[in-house]
Amino acid sequence: MDVQVWTEFLKQNWLIIVIALVVLLLIVNLVKTVVKWALVLVIAAFLVIYSGISLKDIGDAVNTVKDQAVEYSKNEVLNVMKNEAKEAKWVQNGDGTFTITTPNLEVTGTPGKDKVKVVFRGVSLGEWKMSDTLEAFVQEAQRNSK
Repeated sequence: MDVQVWTEFLKQNWLIIVIALVVLLLIVNLVKTVVKWALVLVIAAFLVIYSGISLKDIGDAVNTVKDQAVEYSKNEVLNVMKNEAKEAKWVQNGDGTFTITTPNLEVTGTPGKDKVKVVFRGVSLGEWKMSDTLEAFVQEAQRNSK
C-alpha cells in the first residue's frame, strides 16, 4: 500500500482511532473471555464502516493532488525556461548528446530525438516530450553558444 494513503487516512480519522484503541484496551484488560474478542472484532468493523471512505478513494485523492502538483511544476519550469533562455549555455557532449544549463535548469538530450531529461534546481523531473517551448529553448541555447 502507498504510505501517503495511510497517512491521509490516519489524519482524517485519528480521533475515532484513538477512542477505539482506548476502548479496545479497556475491553482486553477487563473482559477475560471469548466475548472480549467478539467485541474487539465489532469495534474494528465499526472503524472500517465508520470511515466511509475506502483506502482506494483516499489513494485516488492523493494521486489527483500529485498530478495537479506535477502539472503546476511543469508550467513553472516552462516559464523559467522562457525567462532564462537568454542565459542558456549549450554544451555538446562527447557521446553525441547535448546539455543545456541555466542558473535553475539543466536539460539533456540527443539531437533529433523527441525527449529530453529535465532537472530543475537539482531535482530531476524525468523525461519530457519536446514541446514548442522546449524546442524554442533548445534553439535559443544553440544560438547563445555560437
